[in-house]
Amino acid sequence: MSPRSILPLIPTVVLSGLWLACAPALAQQAAWPQQTIRVIVPQPPGGGTDALARLIAERLQPVLGQALVVENRTGGGGNIGTELVARAKPDGHTLLLTTNTHVTNVSFFAKLPYDPVKDFQPVTLVGSVPFVLGVNATSPYKTVKDLIDAAKVKPGALSYASGGPGTPHQLASELFKSMTGTDLVHVPYKGSSPAMLGLLGNEVAMSISAINSMLPHIRSGKIRALAVAPAQRTPLLPDVPTIAEAVPLPGYEIDIWYGVLAPAGTPRAIVDRLGQEINKILRDPSVREKLAPQGLDPTGSTPERFAEAIQSDLVKYRRIAKDANIVPE
Repeated sequence: MSPRSILPLIPTVVLSGLWLACAPALAQQAAWPQQTIRVIVPQPPGGGTDALARLIAERLQPVLGQALVVENRTGGGGNIGTELVARAKPDGHTLLLTTNTHVTNVSFFAKLPYDPVKDFQPVTLVGSVPFVLGVNATSPYKTVKDLIDAAKVKPGALSYASGGPGTPHQLASELFKSMTGTDLVHVPYKGSSPAMLGLLGNEVAMSISAINSMLPHIRSGKIRALAVAPAQRTPLLPDVPTIAEAVPLPGYEIDIWYGVLAPAGTPRAIVDRLGQEINKILRDPSVREKLAPQGLDPTGSTPERFAEAIQSDLVKYRRIAKDANIVPE
């Protein structure tokens, strides 16, 4: 007897019972989102991560039919905001928009209050931004070689700014130090915007920071770009060499990525819907046009591709930290 012929023999009351049992779960999934969605940014307001989160939230709100509120939860090198999401209910109403600080912190903190892999469900890799090595416009250093030569003449006399301990900015500079054999003092700030203020105020000699933080000051003539950190030059600064070719320093390559994660256990249907809608936003020509001047390449990805990037960077940054003799504290 075929399954089709058996179906009429199943009592109606049994079918009704099965439907009543499944209906609440189906209705709950279909109704998502049911309340305001919190987008946690573990960096201060005014930086590139904050601006990107607000752009995505603004575009997602009419699509999802619920308000999206961006909350800046700073402190602990990004750990406070990240832990908040790790401990949040996995129902799709709390998200994390962060950078590769998410994986670099493993190399700086001996006891993280979360596991960067097990406690999160990747949603999508939003995009990446190149780093720029910059100095104050009044600096005597005109080239990367000038900077390196000065650092070698007076070890420990020059300093660099970062967005805080464990940030990609710090690892970019530590990679630069180890590959050039220089001794530069780390001056951590509470975010990329304060780090730029430190560079503008001549509190530090240099900074290797994301181009979206540095570009306005380069264009205003307040910061001098000596080199860019990716393997290839960026169209935003076509005349500025890469660090690899400027020194030369073969093999030097680093950038910053942005991504959206949810708490582990978030239903796959919600993760897929979020990823699809965010990727649609990133493909929108008007959004790409808005992000291009900031140097952000809005790639988008599947959850699996983002998970691979996280695993790859965990290995990469651990190696950089080890080579720089950084001991997690």
